[in-house]
Amino acid sequence: MAKVVILTGAGISAESGIRTFRASDGLWEEHRIMDVATPEGFARDPALVHRFYNARRAAARAAQPNPAHVALAELEADPGHEVLVVTQNVDDLHERAGSQNVIHMHGSLFGALCHACDHRWPAPEAMQPQDTCPGCGRKATRPDIVWFNEMPYQMDRIIRELEAADLFVSIGTSGNVYPAAGFVQDAAMCGVETLELNLDPSAGSTMFDTSRQGPASVLVPQWVRERLGSR
Repeated sequence: MAKVVILTGAGISAESGIRTFRASDGLWEEHRIMDVATPEGFARDPALVHRFYNARRAAARAAQPNPAHVALAELEADPGHEVLVVTQNVDDLHERAGSQNVIHMHGSLFGALCHACDHRWPAPEAMQPQDTCPGCGRKATRPDIVWFNEMPYQMDRIIRELEAADLFVSIGTSGNVYPAAGFVQDAAMCGVETLELNLDPSAGSTMFDTSRQGPASVLVPQWVRERLGSR
């Protein structure tokens, strides 16, 4: 059985209509990044941050999985492959396409977190600053999203899975956001084969054994067909 670890980024969900993160101008969907994606921004204006993520949650709920998401679920269902999807995305399109073995290293729009007691629970459709934590009762609820200067989730497990993989595939990522951008180096140091599928060459494209360019909705199903046809 081939053990495959797949990293996905904003590029795989962009074709489902979910806007990608763009940091070059300091804005994220017309908001300053530091205002909506940092603990400090949340402390200054929790109502703004909740409105921002409420809108993103609604947009993610309205989006539909595209052929790239579906193809990865098909690969996971194949008995000849053990697949782990590590996604930087906070939507649930992988799960809705049928993937079951998914790590959301940057959290999820559909989770709520208490910053007082670390209790987690499913997020309601809309969150507000006055919401209370069902665990401790304090008004300390926030989206269960990993913000800048916070540690991504399940890093120890991700590194263990990378080191034990036969193949590491990066799909729809810029190669600029660490620690995910360093996964290709972690895999290569362990002798793991590496493949990039991206609309354009990423910042770390030259570190991959193979790099293919094109839309995820085209490249990913094509690659999966190759994998399933190779048995």
